[in-house]
Amino acid sequence: MAALNAGQKHARRLIRLLQQHYPNPECALTHDSPLQLLVATILSAHCTDVRVNMVTPALFARFPDAAALAEAPLPDLEKLIQSTGFFRNKAKNIKAACTAIVEQHKGEVPRDLDALVKLPGVGRKTANVVLGSGFGIPSGVVVDTHVGRLCLRLGLTKQRDPVKVEHELMKLVPEDHWIDFSHELILHGRAVCDARKPRCEGCALLQHCPQIGVTKTAGGADPQKIPAKIRLARMLESTASDSKSRSPKTLAPRTRKVSA
Repeated sequence: MAALNAGQKHARRLIRLLQQHYPNPECALTHDSPLQLLVATILSAHCTDVRVNMVTPALFARFPDAAALAEAPLPDLEKLIQSTGFFRNKAKNIKAACTAIVEQHKGEVPRDLDALVKLPGVGRKTANVVLGSGFGIPSGVVVDTHVGRLCLRLGLTKQRDPVKVEHELMKLVPEDHWIDFSHELILHGRAVCDARKPRCEGCALLQHCPQIGVTKTAGGADPQKIPAKIRLARMLESTASDSKSRSPKTLAPRTRKVSA
């Protein structure tokens, strides 16, 4: 087995801490089937998960399966999902995707990344969400707004394009943690690592975070006095001695194991 590089070691330290603080991460979109998750994910574009979860019960009660959604009148679909924003385009995509599922996949959501991204309105992120949270298949790392900005702040990537970020994360994060990693970062981004006012003083990842893009820490120190690149380099160089310097809290029993 090849030795881990500095970036992989950095990622694994973060993963261990995330596991401790978010032991049972789940998809925030309420769903009872891969099809419901597919539709909910399409609706989540430019919309909060909370709003989507308010809309989908009535939508699925009226149109419970792919065949029903494929045959649904567009005005009816639009009315049910209007509050999610961009509802006309979303309604067209949902109807078209479900039509393709009925005609090409016998009414069942395909378990294949290439087949999923060919569906109308379904990109790589949506396909990864469906495969990961709908089928338990780690096809990649879901990179949404929270995941993208936290990975920049944590020094896991310098990329801003979601697909490029995903490919970098797939090299840093063990495959058996691809699904949970996104959920953990999303939860952490919402609870602690706010985009404008991160609560660094209460962050479990602080000792391993280069705080890239953070102008002020809670204690008033200015991280920019030490360039982010240097802070990250120092952290990665300390990997060898990390196990000796961890606090007892960091060494607490883990809920899940991360492969070496």
